[in-house]
Amino acid sequence: MPDEPFQISTPRLTLRPWCDSDRSVFARLHADPAVMADLGGPIDRRRSDAKLDRYVSMFDRHGLTRWAVDRSDGSFLGYAGIMLVEGDHPLGVHHEIGWRLRRAAWGKGYATEAASAALHDAFTRVGLSEVLAYTSVDNVRSQAVMRRLELTRDPSRDFTAVYDDIGEWNGLVWVADPSRLTTPTSSGRRRP
Repeated sequence: MPDEPFQISTPRLTLRPWCDSDRSVFARLHADPAVMADLGGPIDRRRSDAKLDRYVSMFDRHGLTRWAVDRSDGSFLGYAGIMLVEGDHPLGVHHEIGWRLRRAAWGKGYATEAASAALHDAFTRVGLSEVLAYTSVDNVRSQAVMRRLELTRDPSRDFTAVYDDIGEWNGLVWVADPSRLTTPTSSGRRRP
C-alpha cells in the first residue's frame, strides 16, 4: 500500500488507493447479486480479496487503478478507475475504465462523476492517449454513464470473449481520448 496516498477530489467524492481495512466493504459490494448481475453474479471473499490485490498492484506498478470511491462524508460507495489490460484479450493491450457502486449509490450521478475524474487524471497526470470502456449489451446503466461521459461508440472494436465464470460475453466498446475533455471536474493531490 502506498505510504503517501494519492487522492482525487471532486465536489462530492474522493477517489483514493485501497487499504487493508477496505476488504470487508469491497467483499460486501461483490456479494450483492444486483451489483454483480452483469458479471455472472456474486463472487466470494477469496476472489474479492484477489481483485483488491490486483487493484493495489496496478497502482504500485502503473500509478493508476480502480480507485476506492468515498462520498465526501467518508462513506464507501464502490470503485471507479482505469486498469491496464494485458495478456490475451481480444482488444490486445489497452487501458480500460470501469466502475461498480453499491446499489444505494445508483442513480445519483456518482459513477459519472467518479469516472470523469479518473479519466481526467489518466489523461493529464498519467498522459494516456486513449482509454476504452466496454460493457454487455444488456447493461444499460453502464451504457448511460458512457453516454454522459461523452465517450465515442466504436462498433468496429466490439468483441466476444469466453470467461470461466460467465461463459461467452459480448462487449460493446466506447473510446475516450483527451480531446474530449471538458473543464476539469477533479484534481489529484497527495495528502501530507
